[in-house]
Amino acid sequence: MNAPGPAVGVVIATRDHAERLATALEHLTALPERPPVVVVDHGSTDRTRAMVAERFPQARVLAHGDGHGALARNDGVRAIGTPYVAFSDDDSWWAPGSLARAATLLNSHPRLGLLAGQVRIGPEERPDPRGATLAASPVGRAEDLPGAEVYGFLTRAAVVRRGAFLEAGGFHPLIFLGDEETLLAYDLAAMGWGVSYCPEVVALHHPSPSPHEDRTAAMRHNELISCWLRRPLPLAARRTAALLTRAGHDPAARTALRGLLTRLPAALWLRRPLPPWVEEAARRVDRQRATADEKTLTAPPG
Repeated sequence: MNAPGPAVGVVIATRDHAERLATALEHLTALPERPPVVVVDHGSTDRTRAMVAERFPQARVLAHGDGHGALARNDGVRAIGTPYVAFSDDDSWWAPGSLARAATLLNSHPRLGLLAGQVRIGPEERPDPRGATLAASPVGRAEDLPGAEVYGFLTRAAVVRRGAFLEAGGFHPLIFLGDEETLLAYDLAAMGWGVSYCPEVVALHHPSPSPHEDRTAAMRHNELISCWLRRPLPLAARRTAALLTRAGHDPAARTALRGLLTRLPAALWLRRPLPPWVEEAARRVDRQRATADEKTLTAPPG
């Protein structure tokens, strides 16, 4: 009999970060699990594809020309043949043994559609503070899931059941980069799949010391697109009105508003409200976020 193939493959979406990607691939190809790796290059103009071919011939490269990382990941999941798929960014990779732990958890919990792992940042591996928020999820924990149910996660620390991901449609075509995870979590939950935070599965993130492009505007309009696609219309209207008010004095809000208006007709056409039990849980997560934002605003400086 043939030995079974790897349970978990890795998909990386990248653009114009050849050297940074090379570091990630060095770590991923050295993992004891020996996962197959698919690199989806969405519009690079540097040597990304040539570098992978020369230095990491065991990795498969797909060309995705539209420049949208979230949708590029969908192509990677469709192309890879493993039952479970872990995502990495071109500045992140998985801790040794974590993919094996993820496979064990997914094997043991058939309803688990997506596992949200813990992120540790930099050489000192300090915990990403968003992990504490996920661990304290107000949704609680179902008996048939391995950790707290969450309606958000970090893609660089996510391992999905490939069939569940494809059944849910993957990352939505109207959400590119920035808060694309929330909508996928909604859609998985609406189909009965569980999304759990499992901190024993660890992703390592080594962000560049140079400042990243500000994604404030993208985050804002993507949050609103998700709201118009899945949440109650009065809620979407109130949040849009709040953005409109901010747009008078906030350039990022004006950019977000333009992005929202461009995609709003398509969002209304593709609208599919959440089932009541998912909407109720989403409101609990909203309250958690509002409380956290209020504490941030009222905290003393320093």
